[in-house]
Amino acid sequence: MFEKSRSLLSRAQRVIPGGVNSPVRAFKSVGGTPPFIAKAKGPHMWDVDDNKYIDFVLTWGPAIIGHADDRVVERCQAAMARGSSFGAPTEIEIDLAEMVVDRVKGVDVLRLVSSGTEACMSAVRLARGAVHREKIIKFKGCYHGHADCFLIAAGSGALTLGLPNSPGVTKGTAKDTLLASFNDLESVEALFKSNKGEIAAIIVEPICGNTGCIPPQEGFLQGLKTLCEENESLLIFDEVMTGFRVGRGGAAERYGVTPDLFCFGKVIGGGFPLAAYGGREDLMRQIAPDGPIYQAGTLSGNPVAVSAGIETLKRLDESAYAELERLGSYLEKGMDEIITRRSLPLSQTRVGSMFGLFFTDKKIDRHEDVAACDLEKFNTFFHAMLKRGVYYAPSQYEAGFLSLLHSEAILDEVLEHADAVLGEVFS
Repeated sequence: MFEKSRSLLSRAQRVIPGGVNSPVRAFKSVGGTPPFIAKAKGPHMWDVDDNKYIDFVLTWGPAIIGHADDRVVERCQAAMARGSSFGAPTEIEIDLAEMVVDRVKGVDVLRLVSSGTEACMSAVRLARGAVHREKIIKFKGCYHGHADCFLIAAGSGALTLGLPNSPGVTKGTAKDTLLASFNDLESVEALFKSNKGEIAAIIVEPICGNTGCIPPQEGFLQGLKTLCEENESLLIFDEVMTGFRVGRGGAAERYGVTPDLFCFGKVIGGGFPLAAYGGREDLMRQIAPDGPIYQAGTLSGNPVAVSAGIETLKRLDESAYAELERLGSYLEKGMDEIITRRSLPLSQTRVGSMFGLFFTDKKIDRHEDVAACDLEKFNTFFHAMLKRGVYYAPSQYEAGFLSLLHSEAILDEVLEHADAVLGEVFS
């Protein structure tokens, strides 16, 4: 089934670390050979062995209107014909920035960058420079890219100073990142008390999508905002995953909480390397050249990527989000029927077109809950579904995504396969 992919992996491993250019693609957590993809269209992908998949990864979220959308392709081809990069400003950069400002309450000014890591890293630098403090709070299980200050794990407990969990991250960097528990306001309050006057910002995924889609408990996000206001710190929403995915104005609109700064990625680039950070005007005007806080990028605002982003956002009107909600509900209800009928120890989460299927019967509220799942059974399920042509993310810790093109007929096919596979997994 994967003969050509196995050959390509062997070839790739000789010249690329692990044979992949981003670690989760290597299938280390689930085992086996990752299929090397040859093409994608709509809700489907095909690998080099000509296996066809229903895709729930969707390039980790961006392909919300489907792969290789005809209008996106046409717009990008036209942009490419004019030149792929200029290192100078273009009008369409303004167009995209105006679209985001119009959609997202709290974004007054926006800076385009090339990756979610870059957006989060830049937002944290801005917060530190604006507040004149060095420490930040992040949450266990929330991923904000691979900048040094984010690669921190808990020490003896969630309330201790972080320790670096990647070689190359210095202890000096780690000590300025404080770790709290998602959906646990008390852990955040304790950090503010023990680091009084030292915390520049909280950065959080408003929906924790790097632990398989964990929604915030009622009052959690508002509680973070209140704590930041009380301590004269800034609140940063990392909406790289949720921005323009869970609603027209992202998670901030969905939950009615406006942070000081936002980070965007994935959907905003329509599948191209594009991201952004933005927020309150008084903060964003401190970015060079308006202010002293430096950030730059040769390919920032790349015209081909910006063209894809504009065409994607144009398509995401209220009716599109209503359809995504309908499809998400359809899949969730179908899976719940299987879980109930078979009395399976599984639980689900969903926010709009993001979802998680967890191999535990416990409610999922934080990273620790996901770590307690039956990972062996998840791995068995993953590979069995892959062989049946359903491509889930290769990790229990990753969210699934739907596009506008995942029709009821396609979802019925998925549910039929899932019913059979889960019966085998738990037999």
